[in-house]
Amino acid sequence: MTSDEQVKASHRNTPTSDEFRAFIASGWASPDAAPVPRAEVADHAARRRAALSRRFPGERLIIPAGGLKVRSNDTDYTFRPHTAFAWLTGLGFDTEPDSVLVLDPKPDGHEAILFFRPLAPRDSEEFFADSRFGEFWVGPRPTMRELEQRLGLGTRHIDSLPDVLAKDAGATVVRVVRGADGELARLVDETRAQAETPASVTQQHEADEELARHLSGMRLCKDEWEVGEMRKAIAATHRGFEAIIAGLPEAVGKERGERWVEGLFGLYARHDGNGIGYETICASGDHANTIHWTKNTGPVREGDLILVDAGVEVDSLYTADITRTLPVTGRFTDVQRKIYEAVLEAQEAGLAAVKPGNKFSDIHAAANVVIARRLHEWGLLPQGVTLEQTLDRERGGWHRRWMVHGTSHHLGMDVHDCQMLLRQDYMDGELKPGMILTVEPGLYFKADDLLAPEEFRGIGVRIEDNVLVTEDGHENLSAAMPRTADDVEAWIARVRSGATA
Repeated sequence: MTSDEQVKASHRNTPTSDEFRAFIASGWASPDAAPVPRAEVADHAARRRAALSRRFPGERLIIPAGGLKVRSNDTDYTFRPHTAFAWLTGLGFDTEPDSVLVLDPKPDGHEAILFFRPLAPRDSEEFFADSRFGEFWVGPRPTMRELEQRLGLGTRHIDSLPDVLAKDAGATVVRVVRGADGELARLVDETRAQAETPASVTQQHEADEELARHLSGMRLCKDEWEVGEMRKAIAATHRGFEAIIAGLPEAVGKERGERWVEGLFGLYARHDGNGIGYETICASGDHANTIHWTKNTGPVREGDLILVDAGVEVDSLYTADITRTLPVTGRFTDVQRKIYEAVLEAQEAGLAAVKPGNKFSDIHAAANVVIARRLHEWGLLPQGVTLEQTLDRERGGWHRRWMVHGTSHHLGMDVHDCQMLLRQDYMDGELKPGMILTVEPGLYFKADDLLAPEEFRGIGVRIEDNVLVTEDGHENLSAAMPRTADDVEAWIARVRSGATA
């Protein structure tokens, strides 16, 4: 038996007949023909596409959503479209896998076309027999008409995409967002090779990188609609944190209490949004000193601090990214408070640096001065090292033993947004109104750190907020979530008493 015959003889194959097909195709109510309202985001997405069109006139631009990725055997990870695709179309969690946006060049700009696999009719084999696309298996997909009305985009069946890619391939510059869909990138490369374009493979890939980098930079400043979506994500995250606070006493009694905390937040993330924006960090005790602790396998103990770094991603795919360090018992010890207030002082310095005209790197520099000064005052820096020496960017850095990460990153549809940008456009870039970023200093004293005071060991603190750059400074979008030590203690007491804010 050949391999093809083996596949055809799979245990999943179910015999069918014409009679069965006719029976299963009959008896269904007529589909709803009511017009689909135009999405609020459609006009914003159209403006984004127009700006992209102006930057690459006469070129064919291909932005894939990406496809499903296998988790195990025949089960897939939850699909999440590529950010560039979602930003340019207005589709979010409900994007169909394998969809592709093409900006096809025209004399007066570009025609935007969305290629996807539309809903199959009920009399098709796909409807009931296709576990990858069939409505019986994965639910209904939109029709072409529905998406056209909702997004203001032209639509075509995904099967017609290869012909569009090949059209005038030798005479038209074609760019693709390579990281979104490897299979599609290979198809574009094959089309280029067959068309014998004058550019080398290296030049073609560099052109693709330029497109991805430009799309990343276009998202630096958020429009009014995007800021609204960020407010929704932060409000949902706030509710998730209050669920954590209410559930901490029960988590203490669990063998893997960190997972209990993670689950509480995940429940709210899935109910209030699309899900978590990134893997939630629930780090109790010494685990807080592992910057990206996502195993969440440890217990939650009385007397410890628990560092929770979490964010809800709403249906539009905008995500919050907030960290609070909470005393499990509801009260900080004197030593915990000392470290916490040093981190809070550093965060306040970083927040003060968030204003138009400053550089992005000024935020870290401001917070860093406070961290270094506190460590110097506590006698933790090597003997003879001055504050100025440790802050020397070329030859210093001793204080970084206790804060190894940066203080800020851009935030939006990706938790680390706009990451394709070059250093001069990111770290050395100028802060402008509409940018949203995090401010998140920390101090981390590992349990086995013999250079830290014994009473500090096993304590890790990070405080993180999401900040909008405004015309005259900044707005802390997550300011409703308490930050000072006294306010955090009062917050915990209020939530556990069942009182409302």
